[in-house]
Amino acid sequence: MSLLKLGIIGLSKGNGHPFSFSSIINGYSDKHLSESGWKIIYEYIKAQKNSSIGFKNAKITHAWTQDEKTTEKLCRACLIPEKAKNIHDLIGNVDAVIIARDDYASHYPMAKLFLDEKIPIFVDKPLTIKLSELKKFSKYLKNGKLMSCSSLRYAAELDFLKEDISNYGELKLIRGAVINNWEQYGIHILEGLLSSINLKPISIIPNETPHSSFIIKLESEVMFQIDCLGDVPKTFSIEVWGTKKRSRHEIIDNFTMFKRMLKSFTNSIIIDKPSIPAEETINLIKLLIAGKIASEEKREVYLKELVI
Repeated sequence: MSLLKLGIIGLSKGNGHPFSFSSIINGYSDKHLSESGWKIIYEYIKAQKNSSIGFKNAKITHAWTQDEKTTEKLCRACLIPEKAKNIHDLIGNVDAVIIARDDYASHYPMAKLFLDEKIPIFVDKPLTIKLSELKKFSKYLKNGKLMSCSSLRYAAELDFLKEDISNYGELKLIRGAVINNWEQYGIHILEGLLSSINLKPISIIPNETPHSSFIIKLESEVMFQIDCLGDVPKTFSIEVWGTKKRSRHEIIDNFTMFKRMLKSFTNSIIIDKPSIPAEETINLIKLLIAGKIASEEKREVYLKELVI
């Protein structure tokens, strides 16, 4: 297959994914990435072997952000040849698009531009927090034109949990903690954990705490507590207790999970099949929406209440 031409769209406040995703796929300019204002991204990209950087079957050829200076900075740092002046300039010039913005309110109107043209897209987490938008997105998740997930689905630190979950015996308790808020960051722990243990959520109950905190009831009556702690030191943490084994997983390797996720997206385009079963993404977003409802209405919300 010929080289996949990708477009990338950014930027949302506090989110450097356009720079990290683009440098992983394209490679980077040491000088310009170091001057981009994303010090943490530069440091973990710089720490990688040269052979780990760059995709052989795909390149980001076009970039657009809502700020021309940011677009120029992104293109220089990540070796992107075309600076689009308008989001519509990507249509007809790329094979697929990465919407690398986590301001979920922008996702549907932007994604629709490309989905209407049958252009495959990846949408940064969370896909949406509106059931009405999830209904519209669902057919594209099913036909493989849309992929959206948290990169924690691909975290290296969770590999042995996925491989070894049967050795935990009867699961007793699962706990997860993450920075920031439920609506924007809860999806990280939900997706990282639930993609690892393969148990479906049944309902979600809000806890009375100063921060966002929930109990999620899973199949087999396993209890899963998740806390979104707000403004605290970087935290992406999962703990699992079983009758035979327990483990703790601190997620810190951004590079590996981002690269695996982006590889999964480009491979899905090549084979023309979804990388993630649509129902998994739909149920995760339903759970995110259910948590919002539970918090607002101060009650247990069952996922079966949310019909699409």
